[in-house]
Amino acid sequence: MIIQKHIVDLPTPTGIMRSYVHRPEGDKAYPTILLYSEIFQQTGPIERSARLMAGHGYAVVVPEIFHELNPIGTVLAYDQAGSDKGNSDKANKSAEGYDSDNEAVIAWLANQPWCNGQIGAMGFCIGGHLAFRAALQPQVKATACFYATDLHTNVIPNLPGQHSMDRLADISGELMMFWGKQDPHIPAAGRALVYQKMSEAELNFSWHEVNGQHAFMRDEGLRYDAQLAMRGYQLALDLFGRCM
Repeated sequence: MIIQKHIVDLPTPTGIMRSYVHRPEGDKAYPTILLYSEIFQQTGPIERSARLMAGHGYAVVVPEIFHELNPIGTVLAYDQAGSDKGNSDKANKSAEGYDSDNEAVIAWLANQPWCNGQIGAMGFCIGGHLAFRAALQPQVKATACFYATDLHTNVIPNLPGQHSMDRLADISGELMMFWGKQDPHIPAAGRALVYQKMSEAELNFSWHEVNGQHAFMRDEGLRYDAQLAMRGYQLALDLFGRCM
């Protein structure tokens, strides 16, 4: 498939949210994936992930997750300064802000002729958590979370009862959780806690742990593992193909 790209600036309760749309050429309607980035927003690796999924017959929307805290179009570098800024942004945006972002983009999709109404979510690192957060929306049928950070902690600011682990009853779609066992950001005890809570909530999910470091799916840097990345993408495609 040949992929086209366009940009839309969506109004949200907390300001304009630039979003990047990657979808097959033509006017056909496709299932749509909300793809959530790492703290660096839409970098080269994230755009390539979006285009890979779009090339399998999906429209993919990549929102700027920290749109309230940066100029429109900001992309942070994969260096210490970029990491420091991204982590600062993460500490200064509430979970409720992501919810209103999700509601805004889903409402917008309802009026797009290239979206057939079937919606899924996926993401990496904090984006894995944000994809999990998107699963709270009843329109989201399937969600693929790659090394989702901070599900086992309370780092992301939230009001009482609004932590993602406190709202599992709101998830109705299927989830796929994909983790690296050598990831220091989500240690074994943290993964076990998330698994326990998801099981107790009787969610429909699959669970995959592999020998990988944090960000092993990012196709830049020394931690990239192409074999594990391909396995992860195939699992995500299987999930979306069944559910959407």
